[in-house]
Amino acid sequence: MLAGNSASWGKRLITLEERFLNRVAVSWPECMALLEPQPEEDQITMNLVSLLMKDQIVRQICHYVEYQFEPFGYTIDGTAFSKGKIDMAVKLDQEREWYLAYECKRLNVVYGTGRQSLATPYVKEGMARYITEQYAEHMPVGGMLGYVLDADIVFASKRVTAAITKHGAMNLLSGPSALSAVNGVRRFTTTHSRPHGGNIELRHAFVA
Repeated sequence: MLAGNSASWGKRLITLEERFLNRVAVSWPECMALLEPQPEEDQITMNLVSLLMKDQIVRQICHYVEYQFEPFGYTIDGTAFSKGKIDMAVKLDQEREWYLAYECKRLNVVYGTGRQSLATPYVKEGMARYITEQYAEHMPVGGMLGYVLDADIVFASKRVTAAITKHGAMNLLSGPSALSAVNGVRRFTTTHSRPHGGNIELRHAFVA
């Protein structure tokens, strides 16, 4: 459980998200240069985290960047259990429950039979984990990072936006609303209610 005011935590996480995303944009060309065309999601994320962990500015703005971070859930009697693995977590300090989560999804993947947007998995297998509080429980802000593999960000944005508004289980309160770009990275925001009370803002960024 977070100590302190939720609004203050939200402002802190938004500031962190913008500064961290700037370093993602800086590291992105080097990350993709390491990989073959149309790489798998885990390959991208692992190499991106590896580069970010070595970045001197990232080391100044957060405690640690963790690949496949595993948050704990707790039963009524206090027994811990795994809630799954978050693709990437930006840790604010040594406290396990305080972090900025990123779910990372490929978009516009080109197969032999053509291009698939993968907007539906982005929503159902990425965003949904925040809304159900599987990830970022009690946190007011979470991140979605879209890897647009054919560089057509306009197409990816249209498909993802349509998928968000189509699925009623997203508990959409506001958005999608455009945010200012960070170092050329296109962004937008959505806000969702959670079944156990409280809302979460998801800040989406597409890199290509």
